Amino acid sequence: MKIRLLDIAHARSGDKGDTANVGLIALKPEWYALLDRYVTRDAVAAHFDGQLTGGVVRFELPNLNALNFLLHGALDGGGTLSLKTDAQGKVYSTALLRLVIDVPDAEAKAVGAPGQP
Repeated sequence: MKIRLLDIAHARSGDKGDTANVGLIALKPEWYALLDRYVTRDAVAAHFDGQLTGGVVRFELPNLNALNFLLHGALDGGGTLSLKTDAQGKVYSTALLRLVIDVPDAEAKAVGAPGQP
């Protein structure tokens, strides 16, 4: 089943120098397992391919049903140096929510996740 992160999570992002900090929070506690299993460091790095000059670091926050990602080299030097339109990295949260994960039908149905086969 194809599941858009937009349908199972919300997100918030901001800047820490040249690094965008993106928090991804499950809309329902039972959907956190899907985020934890399928929104990997590699999946996020691939999703932002060509936009980062550094790596991606992932932190798990199961008590908050959330993941946090640091996208290094995302802001072209940071807010005071960058000529990017979004020098504070506020749109990275919206961009991450456009990621689509592929979850086995039985697993998605077991937690009541919305999606399309």
